[in-house]
Amino acid sequence: MQLLHNRISKRELKARLFAETVPRITVSLYKYFTITDPKAFRDEVYLKFSELNVFGRIYIAHEGINAQISVPENNFGTFKETLYGLSPELNGIRLNIAIDDDGKSFWVLKCKVRPKIVADGITDPSFDASNVGQYLKADEVNRMIGREDTLFVDMRNHYEYEVGHFENALEIPSNTFREQLPMAAEMLKEHKDKKIVMYCTGGIRCEKASAYLRHKGFPNLFHVEGGVIEYVRRAREQNLPLKFVGKNFVFDGRMGERITDDVIAKCHQCGAPCDNHTNCNNDGCHLLFIQCDGCRSKYEGCCSDACMEEHHLPAEEQQARRSGRIGLARSYRAE
Repeated sequence: MQLLHNRISKRELKARLFAETVPRITVSLYKYFTITDPKAFRDEVYLKFSELNVFGRIYIAHEGINAQISVPENNFGTFKETLYGLSPELNGIRLNIAIDDDGKSFWVLKCKVRPKIVADGITDPSFDASNVGQYLKADEVNRMIGREDTLFVDMRNHYEYEVGHFENALEIPSNTFREQLPMAAEMLKEHKDKKIVMYCTGGIRCEKASAYLRHKGFPNLFHVEGGVIEYVRRAREQNLPLKFVGKNFVFDGRMGERITDDVIAKCHQCGAPCDNHTNCNNDGCHLLFIQCDGCRSKYEGCCSDACMEEHHLPAEEQQARRSGRIGLARSYRAE
């Protein structure tokens, strides 16, 4: 019988990953297309990718597929053939290759069926996700940025924008995409006469956001093809000046890709220049925050004195304190 889920402990999986000698390639991909039977498609994807030792996170829904994964370098060609063969809609799909990659981004394959591949909160049946804005390539992005008739809009979460963004881009201050969409429509209504360029990490959110704003009557919409990842890759290949400053947050174990040397954020505890995200070591918290090396040592990877104290308690007492308590925060996750 073929297994359709992982049965190995997290500790063993991590040990296996760090014992590997074959380099890995971290890649993200997405595609909006109709999947009639997401469960059957999910099982096929899981089985085929497991055979190729692919790790990562894959979401499948009626509206398509969204994946952030790592692939052994020696299996990459076979992986692409397998991916392209899953559906005609996936044949030749763009793959966003990680910019700053140590190959240790994932240690297990998780493949899940979800209502949508990116949670958007849209319930209007007349919404057409395929009616998107115009794609912009790297050179086109550079030509448009800074123009008075153009507004760049960041469709990522606040903690992503905090460590890196396009020059003078407008932040939609939110921690979830579903909150951002109506907020963006409201914030941008006085700019309907401008060209609005939307961007995100790999393209999946800004593509849907452009369709949402079209649905709301915005006429001049664009989005960066392949998001920040593809923009930076193409800009470097073409020796173009980088208009994205700082670090690009990513939803895996790396938590970020260094784009430029600029550090535009600060440690949340001492205020020193820093753009390194971490999750609080206290199992009852796991707050995602920015912490410098000095504060990491001082607070032992925790976000506060209270969390550091709780982190040192016996496991039974930690569980007793957490029982019935609303979580202090959440770990990062792709939304």
